[in-house]
This record gives sequence, C-alpha cells and structure tokens, in this order.
Amino acid sequence: MDFLVIVAYVAGVLVLYALGKMLLIPLRSIFNLIVNAVIGGGVLLVINFIGGFWGFVVGVNPITALVVGLLGVPGVILIIALRLIL
Repeated sequence: MDFLVIVAYVAGVLVLYALGKMLLIPLRSIFNLIVNAVIGGGVLLVINFIGGFWGFVVGVNPITALVVGLLGVPGVILIIALRLIL
C-alpha cells in the first residue's frame, strides 16, 4: 500500500474520533439537563402534593422544572420564595 493512503486512513480515523468526542460532550450535557428537569418536575409535584393541604401550590411547567433541574435545592427554594413574594 502506498504511504499516503495509510496516512489518509489514519487522518480520517483521527478526524472521526475528534468529531465523535465533540458531539458526545454536548449530548451528555443535554441528557443531564433533561434528567435534572424531570427530577425537578417530580420535586415540584411533591411540593404541590404536600403544600396542597395548606393551599400552597407551585405551577409545574417547563420553566420551573428547568430552574429546579439546573439549580437543584436552591432552585426549589427560589421557586418557593418567588411564589411567596409574587
């Protein structure tokens, strides 16, 4: 085989590896964001269930789920504080 063909194959494999690596990191971040948003929505549903006994409910929508998913416990506290203030 010609030396240039071997170099081209190695370069192609390296480019494919680099592209795969670049695409995998954002996909992992998006997957983590979706999982956190679902967990945040679940936490908000639990808060609504428990708070329903005292007339305290927080609207569960994509924005509140993402805030809780991104920030975690501080996001829950933020949503509750905003609900109490507004």
